[in-house]
Amino acid sequence: MKAHRWQNRMQCGGFRRTHPRELIMKILKETDKHPSAEDIYIQALNVNPSIGLTTVYRTLDLFVQIGAVQRFDFGDGKARYELTDNPPEKEHHHHLICMKCKSIVDYTDFMKEELELMKKTEDALSTQHQFKIVHHTVHFYGYCRKCISPE
Repeated sequence: MKAHRWQNRMQCGGFRRTHPRELIMKILKETDKHPSAEDIYIQALNVNPSIGLTTVYRTLDLFVQIGAVQRFDFGDGKARYELTDNPPEKEHHHHLICMKCKSIVDYTDFMKEELELMKKTEDALSTQHQFKIVHHTVHFYGYCRKCISPE
C-alpha cells in the first residue's frame, strides 16, 4: 500500500504512525469544513472513546509542524485546521469569512488571475526583501448574504 505524503513526512521526522494520528488525519481528509480541535475531538470520540483532547491538540500541532496541516485563525477565537495537500476534488482555494456568523466559504473564483497576481507579488517581495516565500494564504473578511440582509 502506497504511503501518503503525511506518512512520509512523519517517517522522515522520526515520528511513529499511531491509531490516534491515523484517525485524526482520516477526519481531516473526510471533511469539507475547517474544524477546530474540539470538532475533531468530538468526531474522534465516536470512533475511539479513549482518545483525549490533549492527544488531538498534540497531533494537530505535529501535523502543522511537519507541514501536513495548516492552522488558521479566522477571528472566532478557535484555531481551525485544513490539510495542506488538498485532495484532487478540492483544488487550491482561499477563504471568505463572515465576521458576524463566522461562516467560512472556500472559493476558487478568479483563482488563475489571483494566483498570477500572487506570483508577481511574491517575486517582487522575495527580491526586494531577500525573502524566500514558500506559502501564502488569502482571507477576505466581511458579511455573508444571510448576515447582510437578515430575515
